[in-house]
Order: sequence, then structure tokens, then C-alpha cells
Amino acid sequence: MIEVAKLSKHFGSKLAVDELSFTVEKGEVLGFLGPNGAGKSTTMRMVTGFLPPSAGDAKICGISITENPFEAKTKIGYLPESAPLYNDMTVIGFLKFCAAIRGLVGPEKNEAVEKAIETCFLESVAHQSIETLSKGYRHRTCLAQSLLHDPEVLILDEPTDGLDPNQKFEIRQLIKRLGETKAILFSTHILEEVEAACTRAVIVDRGKIVADGTPAELIAQAPNGSLTELFRKVTTTDTAA
Repeated sequence: MIEVAKLSKHFGSKLAVDELSFTVEKGEVLGFLGPNGAGKSTTMRMVTGFLPPSAGDAKICGISITENPFEAKTKIGYLPESAPLYNDMTVIGFLKFCAAIRGLVGPEKNEAVEKAIETCFLESVAHQSIETLSKGYRHRTCLAQSLLHDPEVLILDEPTDGLDPNQKFEIRQLIKRLGETKAILFSTHILEEVEAACTRAVIVDRGKIVADGTPAELIAQAPNGSLTELFRKVTTTDTAA
């Protein structure tokens, strides 16, 4: 469903992503882990076609994001980091606007919006203006827009960032449930999310993959069975850098 092949990105003389290759299959939730500045968001932006790669390619459901970006993007639901919202719109108004951009019309659009509201537990705030929402509900609204067209692939950048423990639990459970029928790639720097939501995880550092495996496999590699210690072992700290 997602095939990343030798993806690289230069920003001037800085190499942010260095020939990354990995796949995500249907029914798989891949956690994309790494310290700040490891290249996670840059990779997600290239996979979604938001940024052009310096080299390499990514395929979504067999469609090249560089050669046929429009068709590839129809297969993707994307939650970017700090996703923008229109504060003067209601939740339902915003989702109808996004559905129209996706080409949904009439009963199909209304059904898609209702389903996204239900999936993301937004019923109680559907007619509230976005500016009045808590951070958790704003985050769920952003996630709902990524689900409107029932995409085969979900790419989520820091989907639980800034949420309280209850909200994080709800989003992780939702990701697990959606991952039963979709291919999901989500970035995070929260190690507990590996066991809570992922079927597999990769750790990246300085644009390269430094660990890859199921949660059990990564824990088996970890000193004292601690993912935190494995993370520290395979990544470079700011002070060391």
C-alpha cells in the first residue's frame, strides 16, 4: 500500500532524509519514531506529495507520488503536523467544505461527513464553532477531515501531540481500529505508542532507519527490555550531536 524507495531530501547542504526505504501493508500500523529533527515530518511530506524528494520515490497503492501525484493523493488521508483549521466555521461546516474539496457531493457528501463525525466522536460539538473547541476536539476534527473519502492509506503526523492522557488513549484506540482495514503510517516521538497502537515500528535518526521491527522484536533488542533504552542506544542526543 505504501512503498518508499531510497527517498532522500536535501535542504541546501543539509541532508534531512538519507535514502529511506520501507513498506506499509494493508492491515498494518507503522509507527515512525525518532528524536526531533530526525527527518520524520520531512519524510511524511514527501510521501504525501507535499514536498518533492531530492531522490527516490514513494508509491501509494502502486501509484508513484512523483509521476502521478494527483491520482496517488486520492488514496491518501493526511493529518499534517499543526493542521490548519478555519476558526469561524462549525465542525460540520468545515467537514462539508473539506468533503466538497475532495469531490464529494449530495447525499454522498452528507453521509461521509456524518460517518467521520461518528468515527471521531464529534457528535457533541458538530455544530460548535471551531474557535470554541478544546485542543482535543480540534485534533479530532483535523483527523475527521482525513477520513472523509474513506482512503486506503492514512498518514498521520504526530496525531496525539499535545493531547491529555484520556484523549491520547481514544486516538490510539481509533488508530488501531482503522488499521484493521487500512495501511497507516504515523509519526511520533512517544515511545509508549509503539505498544499501544503499532503492529510495527521503525526508528529513524539523522534521516536513516536505525531499528525496524514489531513491538516485541524491538523490546527483545532493548537493554533491560526498555524501549527508552533502545531509543537512546540507536539515536543521537542533541548534546552528542
